This record gives sequence, C-alpha cells and structure tokens, in this order.
Amino acid sequence: MPLRIAFAGTPGFAVPPLEALARSAHTVVGVLTQPDRPAGRGRQLAMSPVKEFALQRGWPIDQPVTLRTPEGRAMLASWQADVLVVVAYGLILPQVALDLPRLGCLNIHGSLLPRWRGAAPIQRAILAGDSETGVAIMRMEAGLDTGPVLLSRRLPIADDATSAQLHELLSVLGAAALLEALELIESGRATFSPQAGAGVTYAAKIEKAEALMDFSRSAIELDRQVRAFNPWPIAETRFAGEVLRVHRARALPEDASAAAGTVLGLGADGLRVAAGEGVLALQQLQRAGRKPVTAREFCNGLNLTGQVLG
Repeated sequence: MPLRIAFAGTPGFAVPPLEALARSAHTVVGVLTQPDRPAGRGRQLAMSPVKEFALQRGWPIDQPVTLRTPEGRAMLASWQADVLVVVAYGLILPQVALDLPRLGCLNIHGSLLPRWRGAAPIQRAILAGDSETGVAIMRMEAGLDTGPVLLSRRLPIADDATSAQLHELLSVLGAAALLEALELIESGRATFSPQAGAGVTYAAKIEKAEALMDFSRSAIELDRQVRAFNPWPIAETRFAGEVLRVHRARALPEDASAAAGTVLGLGADGLRVAAGEGVLALQQLQRAGRKPVTAREFCNGLNLTGQVLG
C-alpha cells in the first residue's frame, strides 16, 4: 500500500528525491522547508529550490523557524505522515518531531556512513582524497547522523570531480535509493543495521577561511582544495595585492626547484605554479570584480614567470 510521505528539505540537492516521490505511487502530504531568505545583490527574499518545486505541485508547505515548539510542529503533526523524508533540511529535528510519523523518519545522507557524518560530507571526501563516496538511507535519531542504516549505494570519485559535480551525482543516486528504501518499508522487509563503531569521521561545516591556498602544501592537496571548494567558497590566492580565485586546477607529476608559489610559466595545461611538492597548473582564474577566464586569457599581456602567488 502506498505511503503518506512528508518531506523536509531546502537546497537543490533535495529536489531530485522530491521529484522521485512525485513520480512514485506514494502520496506527498506536505513539505517542510526553511523560511525564505535574502539572496543576490539586491538581497531580495528568495524561496528555496524545494519550495519552488512544491509550489509547482500544489503541495502544502510549512516554513517553521523551529520544530522545538508545539506551534512549529503543528502542521507536520496535522499531515499524519507514515514517513518523514529529510534531505539537507537545515533545521534540527527534536525527538518529539522525529516521533510524529507513524513509521519514523528517513534521511538521505551524502556519504557512506559512518564516514563523514555532519554538514559537508561531499567536500570533506574530496579534501581527504577518498576514492569513493555514496549515499546512505538511515533512520533518524537524536544524534548527529548516528541512526541505523537501511541501505547504502556507492559511487567512485573521479580524479577531476568537483563538489558541484559530485553533488549532482549523489543527489540522483539518493533519489533512486530513497525509492528502494520506501519499497522495503512498504512491504515490511526493511532491516536497519547499526552503524559500525570504527571508521567514524566528522564532516565539519566549510568555513570561508579554508579557501585560502597555501602553496607550501603538495600539488595534489591543492588540486583537491580547488575541486572541493567549487562551487563554494572557491579556492583563492593573492596576486598583485588582490584576491585571485581559482576555479579549476590540476596537479602535475613534476618536480619544481623554485620556491612554493612561484609562477613557472604558462603551459598547454595552464599557468604552472610550484607547490611544496609537485606543480599545480591553474586552469581557470578570476580576478576581483571580473569574470572567470582561462589561464591563457588571464596571462594575456602579463609576464608572470618568476612572480610569487600567495
């Protein structure tokens, strides 16, 4: 028998699972999303991607500031959901809210739990040089991503994958995994397994300060930093006293005798810069107040060889 599903999510990552629910036989009885927030240069109030999609479908929407009060939970309670599906919602769900759905709450988490519990699993996996990641469908409990797991689906991390690209792949993978999970619950075949006690890591929220590149690190680490922080906050260095953002780069298996941060010259693979170990080719750059350009466009009319970034 199809289930009554309530959904809680906010960013674009949560939209593919919501689209999958819309195509399924299940009934979406309501959608929770964060309140509209100022966005853009004009700081106009903007609705979340999840709210935009829910409006198109004509579903009931609630945007409580908190779920810790009876008033904040009132609409969720009124929906009488069998299951609450939570995807990057952004608000803490207290136990009293988790207890409302008849069959509990499911979360789609963008990692292979217990690795990378927390706010930024996609970025942290790239920064750490993980060879694979995936999604886990878990039953939510009061702890931070500590609930038992119903199923996981794995995904290799390509050597040139950015957070933006991995984000899209995992979102689609999570949507398919969610429908599998709901089928197991609907048929009474769901078996939740406690997370392993070993291998727990935490994916702390990304801070803007982490975007600053330190060329004394290895080229491989810098390559990961550039990929992990695309599309936000974008890795950056300093050039001619101003911020220089690096949107794309590639680690080269070469040695450089120059000091870390020294520009070695423009090559076919980008603007080559000496790292603490190896060479980093900067491929797409952006000066303050300008658009991103290729390394060749950036170097047009400039003699950068020998200059030091950072």
